Formats: sequence, C-alpha cells, structure tokens
Amino acid sequence: MKHYKRIKELRNIINEHNYKYYVLDDPSISDGEYDDLFKELESLEKLDPKYFDPHSPTQRVGAEPLEGFNKITHQVPMLSLANAMNSEELISFHERSKKMLGVESITYVAEPKLDGLGVELVYKDGSLLHGSTRGDGFTGEDITHNLKTIRSIPLQLRSHEQPLPSLLEVRGEVFIEKSEFNKLNQKQELDGLPPFANPRNAAAGSLRQLDPTITAKRPLSIYFYESGLIEGLAFENHLSFLSSMQLWGLPINPLIKPVKNDQGIINYHKGTEQIRNKLPYEIDGTVFKVNDYKLRDDLGTRSRSPRWAVAGKFKAQQATTIIKDIEIQVGRTGALTPVAKLEPVFVAGVTVSNATLHNQDEIDRKDIRINDTVLIERAGDVIPKVIKVVKEKRGNVSEPFHIPKKCPVCNHGTYRSENEAIWRCGNISCSRQVKARIQHFASKGAMDIDGLGEKVVDQLVEEKLIGSISNLFLLTKKKLEVLERFGEKSADNLIKAIKNSKKTSFPRFVYGLGIRNVGEHIARLFEKYFNGDIEKFSNASLEELEAIEGVGPIVAKEVTQFWSNLENMKLVKECLQLGVSIEKNSETQVNILNDQRFVFTGSLEKMSRKEAQEKVVQLGGRASSSISKKTNYLVAGPGSGSKVKKAKELNVTIINENEFLKMINSN
Repeated sequence: MKHYKRIKELRNIINEHNYKYYVLDDPSISDGEYDDLFKELESLEKLDPKYFDPHSPTQRVGAEPLEGFNKITHQVPMLSLANAMNSEELISFHERSKKMLGVESITYVAEPKLDGLGVELVYKDGSLLHGSTRGDGFTGEDITHNLKTIRSIPLQLRSHEQPLPSLLEVRGEVFIEKSEFNKLNQKQELDGLPPFANPRNAAAGSLRQLDPTITAKRPLSIYFYESGLIEGLAFENHLSFLSSMQLWGLPINPLIKPVKNDQGIINYHKGTEQIRNKLPYEIDGTVFKVNDYKLRDDLGTRSRSPRWAVAGKFKAQQATTIIKDIEIQVGRTGALTPVAKLEPVFVAGVTVSNATLHNQDEIDRKDIRINDTVLIERAGDVIPKVIKVVKEKRGNVSEPFHIPKKCPVCNHGTYRSENEAIWRCGNISCSRQVKARIQHFASKGAMDIDGLGEKVVDQLVEEKLIGSISNLFLLTKKKLEVLERFGEKSADNLIKAIKNSKKTSFPRFVYGLGIRNVGEHIARLFEKYFNGDIEKFSNASLEELEAIEGVGPIVAKEVTQFWSNLENMKLVKECLQLGVSIEKNSETQVNILNDQRFVFTGSLEKMSRKEAQEKVVQLGGRASSSISKKTNYLVAGPGSGSKVKKAKELNVTIINENEFLKMINSN
C-alpha cells in the first residue's frame, strides 16, 4: 500500500505529460525529466506487482507474440469516401448537398487526407477495450497489442474537462512522418533489409506485426478524425466532437478547420496542396465533411460512402516513364549507388530525369531492367524513386542490370560486406571517392569552405593539385590561377575561405572527416563526452564508444575502424599541423543569442527541430518546448499548432525558419 499512492500519482502525472506533448504540442518538461518519471514508475510497479494495471503508461509492450489476428466487426461501418478529382467536382459536391438539404449555406469541417492506415479504437468507460484495422469497412483485424505501443494513443481517456461517454468508437489514421521514415529506411539498409517503398507501406507493415515488440520500435503516430458509435453522450456537430476528443487526450490534426460553402472548400483545398510537400507527413488530398450532425442524417449514405463527405484528390505525384540507362554513382565511402536515367517526365511540379534504385537487392526484388517502363514517385524534395515496373509494357529489348565487378571510375575491384546490401569500391584512392570526401569536408555542416563546390573540387583533383582533405591547406593563390575560369579575385577568395575554415569546432571537424554513420548530431555527442579532445576521441576503445548514450554499436564500430586506418590518423595529424585549430566553446559562439529563449513548432526544412534546439543552446540561447511570457521567439513552420495562437496572446515574436537561420548566421 505504501507504494500505491505514488504509483497512482505517477500514472496521472505521466498521462498528463503525454496529453501536453501529443495533443497540445506543448510539453512542460524535458525528455530527460519525463524519462526519470517513467523509470520511477517502472521500478515501483516491479516492486509491487499486485498493483498491475493494463492501462498504465508502462504497459505499451507487454503482450506475447500472436499466432494470427482475430476479426472485429465495426458496429458502425467504416465507409470509404467519394472522390472529387478537381475543383469542379468539389463544387458539384457542395451544390448537390445544398439542393438535397434545401439550404443556401453549409459549414464543412476541412482536414488534410493523411496517407496512412485507417484504424478504429473502442473505449469503454474511458479505458481502451480494443483496436482494429478498417479491413473491408465492416470487419477488420484485431491489432490492439500493436496500437498500444503508439505513445500518442491514450490507454485511459482524460475526464477532467469533459465527461466521458460510456462507449466510444473513434477512427484515426496511423502514419509515419517523412523524416522518421527516412531514418527507418536507413536502419533497414544498415541491417541488410530491403527498404520500405513509402511511409504508408511502412506504417501498414508495422501494424500487422504479430510481435508487438517490433511495432514498438517503429516511429508510428496517429491523428483522430471521426467517431463510430457513441453511447452516453450526444453531440450536435463535428467541431464540438473534435474539441471533446482533444480534451479526452486524443490528438487531432492542427490543420483541421471549419470552412463555408464552395469558396471555402476550394481555398482550403488549393492552400493545402501548396504546402503539401512542406508538411512533416504524407497527404494525398483533403476531406470535407458537413459539420451539423442533423444535416448529415438528412443527407444519409450510399452503399459504400456517406453523402455528407467528400475527398478532394491532389494531382498525381506519380508518373510513368522509361529507364533509358542505369549508371553507377560512387560516393565518398566507396558506395556504388545505381541511378536510373529516365526519359524526362513532369511529376510533382518538376521535370524528373533521374531516380535512385538504392542497391542490387532492390533492383532484383522489383526486377528493374534497362528499357523498362516504370512508375516513379516524388514526394516533396525527396529524390524520385521507382515504385514498380509496368511489366505488361516490357518488350524484347529489356536488359537485366548487375552492379559491376569493377569500379566504373578507377577500375578497382568491388566488394560487398556481410550483412550489407551495398557494393563498394575497394580503392580509397579512387578519384570519385577522393572528390566526394573533399566536397563533404568543405560542406556547410563541416568546414564550410565557401567557393569549394563540386566543379572546383573536380578541377583540383584532376589537375593533381590536391589528393586529400589535408592538401587543401597547402593550396596557394599561384596554384589556383592556372585553373580554368579562375582569376586573381576568385583565387584570393578561395584561399581566404580555406584560411578562415582552419578555426573550427570539434563537431564540424569530426563530421567533415566523413566517418560512416557519424552525422552532425553524433559528432556533438562525441564533443560533449571527450570535451572536444580529438586525441582522446581517436584513442577511444570500442567499449567506451558503445557506452556513450545515443551512439550504439554500429557507430562505435565505424569509428574504431576509421581510427585503425593509419592513413586516416596521418590525415588528421596533417590537418592539425597545417593550422587547423579546434576551439572549445568559443566565447564568440557562446554568447551570440545572449540567453534569448526560443520555441519551435511545426516542421522545419533545413534541419530537424532537435538540431535547431541544439544550435540555439550552442549559441548561448535557451530552447524550450513550451511558450511563456519569457519566450523571445517562436519559430513556426508548416503544420504549426496551438503554439502560434498562444504566442500571439503573449505578444511573442513569431518568425519562420529562414528568419531564424538569418538570425543565427548573421552573428
């Protein structure tokens, strides 16, 4: 009994923090503080197992693997929506609704149409009873154990601000954010597994795992948007139901809003399509639903779809074209990446002539050949990829493709490591690798050498003026002036940029070395652990590296392999001997933002939210998750939620990502 009071208290506290984080997008504690509370609850529940509660926040993964999925019948069918393929069809939907209802004006609830997997959750007296897939609309699969692993799904609904119905069926869309999807595919490739075709497939595959521990490792999110059967509570309209869902702890999309009549529908549809590629998640259209429930009843339903709702479809972001050839690109780590050379085709607002094919396994799995007609897809700024081969259009001239046994650049033998999908050139002196390593070293996130772009690097390597990153610091104005299109001024500017780059930070230098799987974030973890000491970092053991929080065995192995290569050690020593100085917490850097407080909301394009927060701290500012009177700036991106409204109420300055970048780079 002595622990029960604290266990109950912790469960309530953690549930409230989950509500603030997932529903309000306004967390009030740090991730570390949350983890401490969670660990305390876990330890107390282990001490007193008699207080076990299946709805405790700790019970996200507690089920044994299933042998198969049971069926669940939806008490109210999960109908599909009629599609409107253009503005004219959206207007026709409104006109038909007006005519049937005999009214002149209709308010609709508008929302983005997420490209994920539809699910239904059933709550009894506020406790999660079960969850299922949409299935055929009438019967779905019982995936309760997997849905419980999604942290944004409450196991117990809140009842503080809004009474709970005795029974609630609620529908939502499970999805994976674009950035998380890319990370997931990177991990798939590192593990020697085929990448997922798109976020929707990844989400669907994750929810259909018989082992919920696998699902728990997948970065799944959910937005709720509709009800099924509700008992013990009644609502007059959809907006009031959505507000109640939020109060119960069920997250809804921040872009949901009421619109009026055909003009409101068209404006919302076009506006959402314009920001489509800037959103953190995939959408393929918009949805419009009559707000008033009585009017919905009057309109009724067809056999497979309601008359009171419509899905506005966006223009296709897929297209078919022909693979004219397959070329091999050699990266800085020797990785051979096959790239399809396409018959140019217009898709998602741009003309596409190249598409990544990832690796040989992916080519074999999809049976991709030269001269094949293929379906390609482009999502946002992501490199286009081949979705599938249109085999019915395959002729007699199609040619199977295999990664060459010789590097196409240096003619050295290629190899494929065990448990890896990627083939590599075995020659570290391969000119393409050398060029790519130098380009990476000079890139913005690394040494940031202005004027050292791809064409200049190509010239320098081909003229044998440089053959490694350390050679950059031996360049002179005289050497540069012999290069094509290099005059006195451009030579001066480049020499100056190289000289200025010598004064750098530990993360920039380490990231610039191009150690596999060591990005800017990992480099900062190393800086913190080794206090910015390169020598200590280079001498660290595998065990020591693995023990660093956030690093892991794969990265640790890559780092030790890098430093075990004497050429790499020599290269770093040469850089330091030639004047590269790694500064520890430069006063100039530390005080740039002078204790100013920043909050980030919505999606960022040029960096992750976490990277932006780390940048603020690095420059002497403070990064917070919640807005207060002490907040100086709210950096708002596409998909911003309630924080914008709160910032306006508190007269907090609201800026966009570009303004933020200008602020930190101008100092």
